[in-house]
Amino acid sequence: MSNRERQNLSIYLVDDEEMITRSLAYILRSEGFLVTTFNNPLKALSKIESDAPDLLISDVMMPELSGLHLAMETKKMLPACNILLFSGAADHLLQQAGEQGIGFRLLSKPLHPSTLLDEIARLTAPCPHGSFQQSAQAE
Repeated sequence: MSNRERQNLSIYLVDDEEMITRSLAYILRSEGFLVTTFNNPLKALSKIESDAPDLLISDVMMPELSGLHLAMETKKMLPACNILLFSGAADHLLQQAGEQGIGFRLLSKPLHPSTLLDEIARLTAPCPHGSFQQSAQAE
């Protein structure tokens, strides 16, 4: 992913622990990403309604609204939004979501910067099928 692509990618980063949002935002901004941080998932959800991010990165275990519920609400409003969740202990919530047919990518805390960057690249990579369809139409 080029720096230009990173600068055009809007990321919402949500965690109720301010130290985590600061640390992850620093890493992502130093890599050229446009990052907006939230320590309250309800504030993030409110902002998503008016200003759509390309990628939502959220902790799962938070007061007021879990990251899983934030992700589900985001997908309802913005089906094209990529979502990446992280947690130290959220297997039961993700299992419940899986049973309901809702699946999101989950990373374990603590997040290693290279793992986070690799996941962002994977989630935001262009679909290879799209390029196949374009070349098929050109023939």
